[in-house]
Amino acid sequence: MDDLIPTFLDRVSMYWQTLSAPAENGKGIPQAVLERFAFNAPRDFLPGGPAGDVLDEVIRKTQDYFLRTQRPDGYWVGELEADATLTADYILLMHFLGEVDEREQQRAARYLLKKQLADGGWNIYANGPSEVSASVKAYFALKLAGYSPEDPFMQKARLCILGLGGVMKCNAFTKIYLAIFGQLDWKWAPATPAEMMLFPSIFPFNIYEMSYWSRCIVVPLTIVSARGSGVKVAVNIDELYTVPRGQARDDIRRDQRLTWRNFFINADWFFKRYDRHHIGFLRRWAVERAVTWVLARVEKSGGLGAIWPGIINTIFALKALGYPNDHPQVRRALQEVQLLKIEDEDSLHMQPCVSPVWDTGWAVIALHDSGLPRNHQALVRAGEWLLTKEVREYGDWRLKCPNVEPSGWYFEYDNEWYPDTDDSAVVLMGLQRAVLPQAGKKAETLLRGTRWLLGMQCSDGGWGAFDRDNNRKVFNHIPFADFGALLDPSTSDVTGRCLDWLGRVGFGLSHPAVQKAVEFLRSEQETDGSWFGRWGCNYVYGTWSVLSGLASVGEDVRGNYIRHAADWLKGVQLGDGGWGERCDSYEDPGRKGKGPSTPSQTAWAIMGLLAAGEADSSEVKKGIEYLVRTQKADGTWAEEEFTATGFPRFFYLEYHEYRNYFPLMAMSRYRNLCRQNQAKKVTVDSEIC
Repeated sequence: MDDLIPTFLDRVSMYWQTLSAPAENGKGIPQAVLERFAFNAPRDFLPGGPAGDVLDEVIRKTQDYFLRTQRPDGYWVGELEADATLTADYILLMHFLGEVDEREQQRAARYLLKKQLADGGWNIYANGPSEVSASVKAYFALKLAGYSPEDPFMQKARLCILGLGGVMKCNAFTKIYLAIFGQLDWKWAPATPAEMMLFPSIFPFNIYEMSYWSRCIVVPLTIVSARGSGVKVAVNIDELYTVPRGQARDDIRRDQRLTWRNFFINADWFFKRYDRHHIGFLRRWAVERAVTWVLARVEKSGGLGAIWPGIINTIFALKALGYPNDHPQVRRALQEVQLLKIEDEDSLHMQPCVSPVWDTGWAVIALHDSGLPRNHQALVRAGEWLLTKEVREYGDWRLKCPNVEPSGWYFEYDNEWYPDTDDSAVVLMGLQRAVLPQAGKKAETLLRGTRWLLGMQCSDGGWGAFDRDNNRKVFNHIPFADFGALLDPSTSDVTGRCLDWLGRVGFGLSHPAVQKAVEFLRSEQETDGSWFGRWGCNYVYGTWSVLSGLASVGEDVRGNYIRHAADWLKGVQLGDGGWGERCDSYEDPGRKGKGPSTPSQTAWAIMGLLAAGEADSSEVKKGIEYLVRTQKADGTWAEEEFTATGFPRFFYLEYHEYRNYFPLMAMSRYRNLCRQNQAKKVTVDSEIC
């Protein structure tokens, strides 16, 4: 069958030659051509099995879970959980606006108290240690909410924070927030000069050399900084300084040699002094540019960048400009804040953003892997919804890809300016697996999306998430970039995902784009055989993503570097049959592959081993047994650990559906491979007889 499938480039050529051909199906494209362009998903499942088969029953239960939780419009979306800092920000925001809803404030405060650790602090990932910035924000929010510093839990929090170094040890953006609220002198917050908006794109440093999320965080703050804006509140947190506040000093120290770090420290020093004696017309021009930039990008978007800090910082910026609370732009941003709220019986907390496109793409893949036919209504409805989310206008990515037609998919409900390659590859794989009424539209979309994905490949052969060649690492030395994620360079996990899609539509190892990507991945492999995971925790995620991509484009799984990766996965399997890795592996690589077993990480490891040809290994069988054993009665799994990443070492996530669709994929792929292998064995035995 494979030799009948033309290469993808042949398909592209044939497609454009036949668009104007007489239609046999009434939709403008001949039926014979549509069949050749069907982009059929791999025929990798064999429905049915022995009555009472345990694995079939486990798979069916999870299928049922997804079928009953699909939204009426056709999508799936699970909670995206982050740490307590977002909920603390919500309390701060109410006080910033002078509009405190007492009920909301107390419900948010109760959540913060639930998340307080035994040592008095707050962490940035489940079961992690107390972290100073998160703890300072939570303490400040509780004090604003009316709790006394003499309350036992507040005393405990204060002692913990002082033990961690106090306010001056907070990260850059926390310091900026504290300065806005009058809790830190502006001179100790990093400079975010509005004049950077005037740097042209040909200038070595300009806002487009920062990642999309950094732009959306920083640009509104340039407005706040330029206006010297802030708010006075009735409380202070002076008790969180290790020395009297007036004696506090930043601990940033210059190196004893000529370095880029010293250059940017000096630049920070210069801009802080420039702020006091700035050139008036330049400052006004820069602020106007920043305002125009922000207001343009809140259009066709769930707030600036559709992410929490972008939305909150937009409100700070609009207020710095004098916008009243009832201004349409302020109210619009506040509405986006409310859409990120999660409420339970007695508390509330905030999400950093929402993930319907990402969740839906993976759910479709998992359900198809599990045996749902491509014309099943659940897959059809999901596919039609995903088609509506394709980007059809230019965004910031165009600066480095000027000749690429708009396409791609974003993560949230709306984020037209910022499609990303990871979501796009997953959506393309999901659309591939659904038969849609608009077959011609689907074919056009898949072709367009693939061209966009190819256009976004970086010069080093890999893919970043939102931009091409956003990789000038020197800028990580800028003081406001201390969160270590100012840039969006090529990463192994995203590159693996893009290869996974390209391999499914005929790209093989001989294609130049694939060759460059494979070379990039080989150069990124760790000495122990694993790959770093930028967007999932961590080496288990990265290794699975890469192995899946390499297998898809036809890399020989018997190759030494593939075997090395498989051996690493086997070597970090835990005694209960599962795999687990905590977020501390980002700070200490010696912790890679170490942590309690989780359903999502176990599924990633299994799928990585399956891609490496290890379906018959004892490690895979033990992993499947772990998933079967830990499934709940409703077809889901419990997972308390954070297994995803926003910014390594600073911000982590827990996707509540990872624990469900990834195990469904892993078990289904294992079952399918076993049945295929059994069918081959039966055929061989019959031929021998």
